[in-house]
Amino acid sequence: MPEPDLTRADGSPLHVLVVDDEVNIAELVAMALRYEGWQVSTAHTGSRAVAAAQQARPDVVVLDMMLPDFDGLEVMRRLRAGDPDVPVLFLTARDAVEDRVAGLTAGGDDYVTKPFSLEEVVARLRALVRRAGALRAATGAQLVVGDLVLDEDSREVSRAGLEITLTATEFELLRFLMRNPRRVLSKAQILDRVWSYDFGGQANVVELYISYLRKKVDAGREPMIHTMRGAGYVLKPAP
Repeated sequence: MPEPDLTRADGSPLHVLVVDDEVNIAELVAMALRYEGWQVSTAHTGSRAVAAAQQARPDVVVLDMMLPDFDGLEVMRRLRAGDPDVPVLFLTARDAVEDRVAGLTAGGDDYVTKPFSLEEVVARLRALVRRAGALRAATGAQLVVGDLVLDEDSREVSRAGLEITLTATEFELLRFLMRNPRRVLSKAQILDRVWSYDFGGQANVVELYISYLRKKVDAGREPMIHTMRGAGYVLKPAP
């Protein structure tokens, strides 16, 4: 039986779309996920991935960066056109740092490098789904820090009355900061709370997402997100 927090609202299993042009890898990942109780679809090209997503409306996507027709970034753009909030876990080559940065910059939620363990893929998907599920099941409380407002139910964020559009990961990071105003949070604390696992020392992903938030929350305004060198980050009302 699937875990209760890893099911849809109607109790049916969450649906994962696994996209990799290496059939053996796709089937191996699919087998591991089915064993965990997930419903799984597979695709081996970008075009088939887009078609499968339109038909199945997956809750999360495992997406290889390198595909025979078009790359993973283009697949994600097309998927997000139909479902802006679907979490995406990228699969990248171990030495392709630019792929990982490009994937996160384009709005991907996480990545694993090949070769990977199936346990790692499952753990990261669980973290992504719980993160998105926590947003869907939130209580509707509003967090307010200065002129910044975050609604945990509608996922709406605004500053000085102007709407701010965030990805699921950006939302969760900002929510953590807003739940701890004026408190310095270390990269390790942020990784543990927002990404829900040991990121293998890749703390630079925190810097990356902090930079994304600054561009959206602080752009053209008095900054609210501050770096405390050697200690972490803090969010506080603008003076």
